[in-house]
Amino acid sequence: MSDTCLKFDNLTLGYQGHAAVHHLSGEIRRGTLTAVVGANGSGKSTLMKGIAGILKPISGACISEFSRLAYLPQQSELDRTFPARVIDLVSLGFWQKRGLLGRMTPADKTDLAACLAAVGLTGFEKRPLDSLSGGQMQRALFARAMVQDADLILLDEPFNAVDERTIGDLVVLVKRWVAEGRTVLCVLHDHALVRAHFPRTLLMARTLVGCGATDTVLTVDNLLRARGFQEAWDDNAAWCGDGRSLDDASGQVVAHV
Repeated sequence: MSDTCLKFDNLTLGYQGHAAVHHLSGEIRRGTLTAVVGANGSGKSTLMKGIAGILKPISGACISEFSRLAYLPQQSELDRTFPARVIDLVSLGFWQKRGLLGRMTPADKTDLAACLAAVGLTGFEKRPLDSLSGGQMQRALFARAMVQDADLILLDEPFNAVDERTIGDLVVLVKRWVAEGRTVLCVLHDHALVRAHFPRTLLMARTLVGCGATDTVLTVDNLLRARGFQEAWDDNAAWCGDGRSLDDASGQVVAHV
């Protein structure tokens, strides 16, 4: 089995013909924990959607070498008014094994109970989703990801509007996943949290600014370069420029994370 979980080959992603991530090349190694950081609009969520297959490339490719994917989107993208319970949400994690209409087995029910216990939601099975706090909802989403038993886990701003205790509990779960050999990519804004818990970082500014060990990526120079590129972006420009990155006139920054 290859050590590579994801490979980006001159990947360009966007909306309505306008690039949000462009000319990204590199790879994510199996069993690593990587923070994806950058300013608002820098392409972080777009990259996650491209990896998940929700967004198709404008050009280039995202080559995957994993068997099962779990994707946790931002809470703002979820409709919490839908009349569903915690158990309904978490049970959706079984669809890859059972199909949307498949019945859960006794083993599935045992697994579901164990996942709810792991996130501290035992007894919440019948609680409606619209009655949960932000932290409780995020715990339920993490339980769904656990049920999926994925080898690649994508987390888009999982700690946004969540209390410190919940953040601490969920970080422990993330580290446990990595210890089990899973690959985790996590979109974050809190650089202190990244420095404390995430050994690898991918810094985005619609193109790649830096990628590698966190202490070598989150430098003052890199953060200033990322901000300058972001502020200089022209939303009225053509869908993709000449392919130049911040560092490489060839249009590619090759990164190994």
